[in-house]
Amino acid sequence: MRIAWAGLHRGEEPPLIGKNGSGTIFFSGCTLKCGYCQNCQLSSQGMGRELSGAELQRLMLRLQERGAANINLVTASHFTPSIVESVAGARTQGLWIPVVWNSSGYESVSTLDMLGKTVDVYLPDCKTLDPEVSRPLMGAADYPAVARAALLKMVEDKPLIIEGEQFHQGVIIRHLVLPGLPAQSREVLKWFAEHGKGRALLSLMFQFTPLHSGTERNPDHLRRTVNRREYEQVLSWLGELGIEDGFVQDPADSDDWLPDFARLNPFPTGQAVPVWHFEAGYLE
Repeated sequence: MRIAWAGLHRGEEPPLIGKNGSGTIFFSGCTLKCGYCQNCQLSSQGMGRELSGAELQRLMLRLQERGAANINLVTASHFTPSIVESVAGARTQGLWIPVVWNSSGYESVSTLDMLGKTVDVYLPDCKTLDPEVSRPLMGAADYPAVARAALLKMVEDKPLIIEGEQFHQGVIIRHLVLPGLPAQSREVLKWFAEHGKGRALLSLMFQFTPLHSGTERNPDHLRRTVNRREYEQVLSWLGELGIEDGFVQDPADSDDWLPDFARLNPFPTGQAVPVWHFEAGYLE
């Protein structure tokens, strides 16, 4: 498995943060080819270091020792068999906090069957349900069909269990609103209203930020942020569709929030506490 960074991250949805932050582990590589990926250093450039299953077990246990609310595995689908084995091993050594599967939503049902006893919380994207959007922007015309099946499976397998402010089991479906494409966001919200409302939570995000480089193949509308009209239009659909349970992340004020994994702490001050970095190892 190839891993870039691990630490206590406070940038996730509120029920996943807890007192000290989510124990987030960022894996290198991805099954999609999104030209606008904020983590392109990992997804396409391969930044990271190989770790064995035993080393990953130690890393998860270290995050738990540091007070992590959960173990948050980010974009790890291509390492699924090894991760299932590593989590099982860590649990025999005392890992007890929930495991979060933080993914693009581009998952096969057979992968989710493998993860059934490993994962407590699914945190998938629902990027789009339009193949005419997913083909050019993500390199996967089948993304909508695959994501629909995967999200339904996740919701069926993990009913919501929330105690107080802590999320112990369930599904939070993320949707990042893309500038210039409000109609595809409406399609995603309509699908959630029909299939996820009351069974999962929605996390609606408006913080799309154009990258400084590597975006030459992106269309013009992805070279700007979401404008006020688009923001208000998408928010109005929440009320129209009766979607009340979930979270809304407002547009970013600047691009300062974009992570840089070349730094020991890739995130803004106060948002994360680094525990492990691929170049430096453990940072304590």
